[in-house]
Amino acid sequence: MDHLERAREILAAHPVVDGHNDLPWALREQVGYDLDVRDIAADQRGLLQTDIPRLRAGGVGGQFWSVYVRTDLTGDAAVSATLEQIDVVAELIARYPNHLRRALSAEDMEKARAEGRIASLMGAEGGHSINNSLGTLRALHALGVRYMTLTHNDNIDWADSATDVPRLGGLSAFGHEVVREMNRVGMLVDLSHVAATTMRDALATSTAPVIFSHSSARAVCDHPRNIPDDVLAALPANGGVAMATFVPKFVLPAAVAWTQAADRNMREHGLHHLDTSPQAMRIHEDFEAAHPRPEATTATVADHLDHMREVAGVDHIGIGGDYDGTAFLPRGLEDVSGYPNLIAELLRRGWSERDLAKLTWRNAVRVLRDAEAVARHEQSGRGPSHATIEELDGRALR
Repeated sequence: MDHLERAREILAAHPVVDGHNDLPWALREQVGYDLDVRDIAADQRGLLQTDIPRLRAGGVGGQFWSVYVRTDLTGDAAVSATLEQIDVVAELIARYPNHLRRALSAEDMEKARAEGRIASLMGAEGGHSINNSLGTLRALHALGVRYMTLTHNDNIDWADSATDVPRLGGLSAFGHEVVREMNRVGMLVDLSHVAATTMRDALATSTAPVIFSHSSARAVCDHPRNIPDDVLAALPANGGVAMATFVPKFVLPAAVAWTQAADRNMREHGLHHLDTSPQAMRIHEDFEAAHPRPEATTATVADHLDHMREVAGVDHIGIGGDYDGTAFLPRGLEDVSGYPNLIAELLRRGWSERDLAKLTWRNAVRVLRDAEAVARHEQSGRGPSHATIEELDGRALR
């Protein structure tokens, strides 16, 4: 049996739980959530990186759908846009009940796997989505959001981002309270996108395991979006999971400068650098034709996973591809059907089926189950926090 065939067999038994997919935002940007125009039951190749046939081919058994909104949406506008993102995920689940199952817990994930459906969870990408309100945080959890990434690309009032000028040196007092309230309700603290100081502050405060929904190893590719080794080494004590991403500019050093130039080109054409619409992709393709792109591969991603396993341990790693949130992807991982290629590469490197089962399925399910246990304990001892940013930080910093 060749490695790819064996990889598919492993994924049939231990499917991928992917930590981050931006399909909801792509549907918003491309078709205003009109699911008749983007029917993901059919192959959407060339338009989207995600559809049901390719999820099935990729061996995906669980997906955290990102309910991301851009950081230029602030205040109530950010909250409303997040609710719209949550709404389209609910619509997808209702539209494709033979393929997708709403999952709110680790038990729901296991039930979905037993039924042969894809466990569908949600993660809010950026603390701006709660508009400095712990009540809004609890409301998102009640609607099914099971992780929140503390920041996106820009600082927020209570946390520093990895890709902005440091302002707080990590978390503010209100930021620590957000982490505590996330622990209490059972919402995973996601540390992708945040500054290393914010990572360390959150780890020092959180009583529940944290995740990195889509981040790779900084020692392998020195980009601030990646995880420093001291943070990876702290995950075993915390119980958390770091889910390696596929974005070339985060995994391939040679791609960093090239991507900066490509992003400038997008802005010069009046488009956001994260735009993955057909128009944006044509501009990307023209740029790439004139400036050949350094190419990441499945081996590039496997290098990160090898390092992350060495530093954090096999019980603390996972996969978060960032499909439909990036224009470029490694060769062999161009869309959600590519996971077997990565598993085959890891098999060639000597990874055992037991270790691969942890990478793909078991670690992600375990971290959610552990967060649920912490929440039950926390709720037995204290009620909801009604603290405000004004009370804890002295003033709103916006």
